[in-house]
Amino acid sequence: MRFGQLVRSGAMPETQTGVRVELAREGAASVATGLPVLDHLIGELAATARFKLSLEVAPESADEAVAAAGRALGEALGARIAENAGRGWAHLPAAEALASAALERDAEPRFVTNVDFSDQRVGGLATDVAARFLEALALAAGLNLHVRLVEGTDPQHVLSAIFKAVGAALGQACRPAPPDA
Repeated sequence: MRFGQLVRSGAMPETQTGVRVELAREGAASVATGLPVLDHLIGELAATARFKLSLEVAPESADEAVAAAGRALGEALGARIAENAGRGWAHLPAAEALASAALERDAEPRFVTNVDFSDQRVGGLATDVAARFLEALALAAGLNLHVRLVEGTDPQHVLSAIFKAVGAALGQACRPAPPDA
C-alpha cells in the first residue's frame, strides 16, 4: 500500500498523509488525524475489517483532515478490492443502533446513505464528518457504497455501528471471494 504520500486536491491545502494497510486475523489501528472521534471511528472500521492499519494525516484544517484520511484509505484499498472479491456487505450493532453497509467496485463510484446528522455533534465534532470521510473513501477506492441506518438514536452509537458495518464490508471485499458451492 502507499505510505508517506503527498495528496493534492484542487484548491484544497496540501495535506501529508501516510497509510499502511495489511490483512490480519485481528484488526488493530494506529490513527492520527488530529480528530480523536474520527481516529476512534477509523479504529472501529479497522477492527471489524480485520486490517492492521496505520494512518497519519497532517492537514491544514479539520475539514481537509477528514477528506485526506478518507482519500488515503480509499487509495490504499482500491487495488486490493479490485484484485479480490470486490464486494462486501454487513449488518452490525453498536448498543441500540444497527447499521448495514453494502459495497462493490464500480466505474462510477458513489456514496449513498439514509443518515443525516448534519445538526448533531459527537465529541465536539460535527457528525457529517463521517459522511465526508466515507464519501472520500468510496470515491478514492472506486466503490458504490451504500450505508443504511436500520435503527438507533444516539449519534455516537449510530456512527460506531456505521463504521463497524463499513469495516466488515471492506474486509470481505479485500479478501478472495469464497469458491462457489
